[in-house]
Amino acid sequence: MKRQVPGLADTARDSRPEIPDGIFLVRVDGAQFRWHMSKPFYVLRLSVVEPRTLVGRPIVGRLYCTRKAMWKLGWFLRDFLYDPELLAHEQVDEKALPGLRGVVKISHSVINGISLINLDGFAPASQWEDLSSVPVSNASASHPAEASR
Repeated sequence: MKRQVPGLADTARDSRPEIPDGIFLVRVDGAQFRWHMSKPFYVLRLSVVEPRTLVGRPIVGRLYCTRKAMWKLGWFLRDFLYDPELLAHEQVDEKALPGLRGVVKISHSVINGISLINLDGFAPASQWEDLSSVPVSNASASHPAEASR
């Protein structure tokens, strides 16, 4: 038996539109390690700090911890000014990540019908002013920090 339920379709849609591809100043709200046999990863929960029109909007993405992808995790930790002593000892303290700030470049992709946010690049928060004035199309696709050099 089928029933008509007015308003049901509205609940299936996100009430806020998706964050566009681009460069954002963000704050880390949380990180959690997820073990997977072939691809362990960290789930990062970020909040937009700039631009002001998107303040507080969440960005959730993954950083993989495989040998091949370890460079990206290191890049994120260095540019977000993670504790260098912990980094030197090859330690990630999930409790030390919330509050860290930096710049992230994101893009979207759809894999098997699921929309995912790609964390394409990172830069220190101190570079936000320079990077925010560069049009996204002119910024380097893989290294947003290089766009200001």
